[in-house]
Amino acid sequence: MATGQLMAVTLLTRAIEYDVVGRKLEALKLYEDGIEALLKESKAETDAKKKHHYQTKIVEYMNRAEQVKELVTRWKSKGVISDKIHIVEGATGYGYGRIFGEYLNDDVRELLIEEPYVRDHYQICNVVMLCELAVRSCRNLKFIQLLTVQDAKNNDEQGRAFGTLKESLQKHAVKFVVEYSEHMHDRQVILSNGYVVKIGRGLNYFKPSPSRYQLGAFDYHYRECRETNVDVFYCPENNKS
Repeated sequence: MATGQLMAVTLLTRAIEYDVVGRKLEALKLYEDGIEALLKESKAETDAKKKHHYQTKIVEYMNRAEQVKELVTRWKSKGVISDKIHIVEGATGYGYGRIFGEYLNDDVRELLIEEPYVRDHYQICNVVMLCELAVRSCRNLKFIQLLTVQDAKNNDEQGRAFGTLKESLQKHAVKFVVEYSEHMHDRQVILSNGYVVKIGRGLNYFKPSPSRYQLGAFDYHYRECRETNVDVFYCPENNKS
């Protein structure tokens, strides 16, 4: 079996496995990568019979990938309001544990973070802190996807930071994938157990710490916040395959 064909088979086999067990975000990425590899093999194939076989399988996988993509899209739809929190200017006690802790449990296998601005050091640290909380709280977590805007000025630094986070998460058996979009505006965190957490300011609702030597410098439970609203929705259909 050719190298390219073997890669396509490996990717698509894993896509089906993850699809079956409900790891839809990761399955979608594997379907997309596997289909791309299979397309390359099909274009290079000169045998008409084999080429037709490739094209038939590509259509089958594309149809399933589209179904999974539609499911993931439904995850982003608002469901029943579960909780509303109004954080007033200067308030403390609203670290990520307070906002997300109730919803991060063993039912969460995948996490989608939609955060447009993850460029500066403190913004990247916010994503790292949320990942730390998720890994600690969700024993069955396998996949985290970040959707953000690429930093046009310092994309090398941004890329290196994400690469380091990816390696760190791999040590805990969690795959980390970053995808870029130039037109995104939503700020929300989507959990595969059906909860969607929408924060008006996104993850960046904390004020800078006045000093590295006071409470709140590292534990954001003590960090002052900027005013924002948090809406938590529960979408029962999101927790189904």
